[in-house]
Amino acid sequence: MHQATERPRSLVHLLDKARHEITRSDLLNLIESRQIRRITLHYTGLDSKLKELKIPLSSRAQAERVLAEGERVDGSSLFRGLVDSAVSDLYVVPLYKTAFLNPFEGDSLDFMCRYLDRKGQLAPYTLDSILHNAMVLFRRQTGLSLYGLGELEFFLLSDQPGALYPNARQHGYHATAPFVKSGSMVSEMALLLNEMTGLVKYAHSEVGGIGSVRSNLEEIKDKHAEQMEIEFLPAPLEEAGDILVLARWLIRNVAYRHGSVATFAPKLEEGVAGNGLHIHLALHRDGENIMADSEELSSTAKMLIGGLCHYAASLTAFGNTTSSAYLRLVPNQEAPTHICWSDLNRSALIRVPLAWNGTKDLAQTLNPQQHETYSEAGSQQTVELRSPDGSAIVHLLLAGIAMAAEWGINGEKGLAIAEKLYVAGNIFKNEALLKELPVLPVSCVDSAGILLNNRALYERSGTFPPSVIDYLAQKLRAENDADINRYLADLPADDRLLETRKIMHRDLHRH
Repeated sequence: MHQATERPRSLVHLLDKARHEITRSDLLNLIESRQIRRITLHYTGLDSKLKELKIPLSSRAQAERVLAEGERVDGSSLFRGLVDSAVSDLYVVPLYKTAFLNPFEGDSLDFMCRYLDRKGQLAPYTLDSILHNAMVLFRRQTGLSLYGLGELEFFLLSDQPGALYPNARQHGYHATAPFVKSGSMVSEMALLLNEMTGLVKYAHSEVGGIGSVRSNLEEIKDKHAEQMEIEFLPAPLEEAGDILVLARWLIRNVAYRHGSVATFAPKLEEGVAGNGLHIHLALHRDGENIMADSEELSSTAKMLIGGLCHYAASLTAFGNTTSSAYLRLVPNQEAPTHICWSDLNRSALIRVPLAWNGTKDLAQTLNPQQHETYSEAGSQQTVELRSPDGSAIVHLLLAGIAMAAEWGINGEKGLAIAEKLYVAGNIFKNEALLKELPVLPVSCVDSAGILLNNRALYERSGTFPPSVIDYLAQKLRAENDADINRYLADLPADDRLLETRKIMHRDLHRH
């Protein structure tokens, strides 16, 4: 089923320009020189999936009109349940800096777009517009820039590979071929994404693995599952949102062309690691990372953490949107259950990872023949929010994170909250500490209630439209999972496994 295509090249390389410098003339000249036959416009729908409009080209004038004016789409279909059909028309207009050559159809020049209304303004209810408005608020109120990157985890499910070099269950972290069978597929994904965005950090095999998936779904029944991760480089939060949605689209397409299934579902099997979507964050001032003072976190970084802790429970409404998400948020699976933060600690909600603070040019220690020193300007420090998973509505999650960051930095309580909720060690081994820490929601219904009770945190300054908050709460409540944990615990063991798998697998391709 795999179809070989011409390997695309980065537009930065082809045009010899930085992405933010690309103009319409550059793109029109590229269309002519590369004999591009189509423009494809991409945009994110209410389901957080990538949509597209394919426009065959017949002349330079037509290409110029599309690049200048975009096209019309039906907002009531793209945002069903949120927008009335009487006021449904929207424009989708390309962002030139996002242009890429389609890796699957070599004669198409593709773009990420923004939705504009009849007045030429950003449509206030679309996911990308909400993220944009949140970032405008953040920059205006703090004078800072907020960068983010995602760790995108997913399972690749393929036909059984045979008996050679089996990989032990839950032992896939950074494993190599021949123990991991999907390595070449992931390499292809990472290379294509890097040519499209220039922002892939690395790819690797993750912990989870299932020898033979037990499921009632024919699509994945008896398939061999391997968990993978692609991590990105920091980017302004608005760009990070587009990149993650685009990445999910590309990963699914590459898997499909190899006869495999890619899923970002939060959980596939009990006792096997789920698919997280950890978000790393960094604050910048005048282009410099300000997260660390020498070897310690800066007070501004701690304020950011305090804001995230304050918002954490309600952020699950955007980052954990299916019942199966709450089967991942359980103790001892490297997923959080309580609101706290710590250094290096993977049992905490927010982790402060290593960032080369106080150590430079590490390779020189191991390679004494290297006399020329290396010193990178600025800090690489981030903080990592570990609660979101593959069911996340990416743009809304990032918008909520931006508002949490602004609240923590500008408010009076951010630093105090951070100081109160710092922990050390594995919190699941400290029963007394667990009783003191606030908890994350345990179901979609629980999350919906917390969102509604805290809606003012998101609706302030008109950032999240009330209709979006109401819509999300309704969707979460429709999961009808208020007593999911107690219900599953009361079932006989075999019945519990069967019912758990039904819950895990029913949303295989939700987002």
